[in-house]
Amino acid sequence: MSSPPGVPSISIKTRIGWIGTGVMGVSMCGHIMAKGYDASVFNRTKQKAQPLLEKGAAWAKSARGLAENCDVVFTMLGFPQDVREVYFGDDGILQGARRGLIVIDMTTTEPGLAREIYEAAKKHGAFAVDAPVSGGDVGARDATLSIMTGGDREVVDAIKPILEVMGKNIMHQGPAGSGQHTKMCNQIVIAGTMIGVCECLLYGFKAGLDLQTMLDSIKPGAARCWSLDNLAPRILRRDFSPGFLVEHFIKDMAIALKESAQMGISLPGLALVHQLYVAVKAQGQGKSGTQALMIALEQLSHIQVD
Repeated sequence: MSSPPGVPSISIKTRIGWIGTGVMGVSMCGHIMAKGYDASVFNRTKQKAQPLLEKGAAWAKSARGLAENCDVVFTMLGFPQDVREVYFGDDGILQGARRGLIVIDMTTTEPGLAREIYEAAKKHGAFAVDAPVSGGDVGARDATLSIMTGGDREVVDAIKPILEVMGKNIMHQGPAGSGQHTKMCNQIVIAGTMIGVCECLLYGFKAGLDLQTMLDSIKPGAARCWSLDNLAPRILRRDFSPGFLVEHFIKDMAIALKESAQMGISLPGLALVHQLYVAVKAQGQGKSGTQALMIALEQLSHIQVD
């Protein structure tokens, strides 16, 4: 994949566009605005963009209109079909693309779709980067996200000053789609750690342990992980509000399972956790945080950890 010439430089005068103002998007765009960049935003539900509008962001009437008036456009959406519509729809980003525009999709989506966007942008003389993130609502709020990028290295290098406003660990993984493949690796690990966190709490509860004391003992050791540090305390508080939605995690795991099947590899652990989360969603918890896996496991054991 050869990159088109003329990658634009980034400065404080760079006009930023942002599409997708959900749990994470609002914080991420807010950090960019706090650094002095002018931002325009678009979202299917204008009300969700209100915190950014109150900070001075301009409202765009469509994804196309936003692309026509911005230099760099970020997208942070929910599902691959949302990404496809925002980029390829009749009023989508690529309808307003022009030479030199940079589009950065931070949604966790299909690697093949990232490559499609890259090739379509190139036809307009534009540049595309896939840049999914890890760190959840905490990382978005604290600007400590890990950002996995795919696309032309010189484009990633050009936009790095903006990415550094949102994250602390920004790494180029390879050509278009590589950022998404790396995010799949991340989600495979998260799937395994989430079931481990929940099952350790079930076991500790049944064994009569003080769960907070148990966590304080194991967190500094070999069991240490982000989910243990950030989600286990929420479970103990019975706080299942979303930092990352169950239904989005199901989507991510389905993508990883599809990709693994195409590569001819078997991931039985991931398949098991995927099915457990499907059960969580069936219990009405699709809009809850991923720590709601505890609810499904509690039902299987006929106990409630408290």
